[in-house]
Amino acid sequence: MEHSRTKAQDEKFCHECGALIKAKAEICPKCGVRQTAPPFSLGASAPNGKSKIAAALFAFFLGGFGAHKFYLGQVGWGVVYLLFCWTFLPAIAALIEFIILLTMSDETFNQKYGHL
Repeated sequence: MEHSRTKAQDEKFCHECGALIKAKAEICPKCGVRQTAPPFSLGASAPNGKSKIAAALFAFFLGGFGAHKFYLGQVGWGVVYLLFCWTFLPAIAALIEFIILLTMSDETFNQKYGHL
């Protein structure tokens, strides 16, 4: 018999046993397995739900308009990118930020952009 399980915003499923646990839990209370990003995942999301891969893609495709800055909550910088998009300088900066975001570790991304 399959149970219908829905998770709240502050919950996640254990990647080992599938139990519903708190989103910030480092160890599943049911099976005791440490909660890390599953192998071969495209990147975990920060506690606030922001994804490093999504931010990098925004920087690559729409970075000249500051889309990645708006996505990451840096509205002031997003407006600056919009104001100067005609100079193509924000596009060059966004390309550099795209590379930085791709090479940044998940822990560093969470520390820098993972605030709630």
